[in-house]
Order: sequence, then structure tokens, then C-alpha cells
Amino acid sequence: MTEAGPVTVEVPRDRAGTFEPKVVPRHARRTECLDNLVISLTARGLASGEIVAHLAEVYGMATSKETVSTLTDRVLEGMAE
Repeated sequence: MTEAGPVTVEVPRDRAGTFEPKVVPRHARRTECLDNLVISLTARGLASGEIVAHLAEVYGMATSKETVSTLTDRVLEGMAE
């Protein structure tokens, strides 16, 4: 998922394992921009359900409340450190 909506990424076959992606890191399902957007909306006081509805309406993106909660919990853990 990106802020522009879902994007299909085709990774070239690399038997030696030397290919390093630049746009979306290995094993990532979302870009960092999307994570920052969710955190920004949370900081503005939107609830998880409201963020899910906003992402669906504005970006046409289907996500879950659990995903939003996971992102915000990760930030709270980083702030505690």
C-alpha cells in the first residue's frame, strides 16, 4: 500500500540475492509515507475507525482497525524508549 493506493511490485528474479529494492523495503507491505499519514491522523485526534474510513474515502484503500492500532502502538513504544 502507498499513499497513492495499492501498487503491484514485480521483483526481478535474482538467484544470487543481490537485488536491493529502493522504493519499498524487503518484506514491507506499506510505504513509510502511509505510516506517517496514519500517525498524523491519530495525533489530530481521529479514532482508528475514523482513520480507516478516511483512508477508504480519500485513497480508496482498504485497511483494518488492527493495522492502524499496530502502527500507533509501534510509535508509542518508540516514544517510551
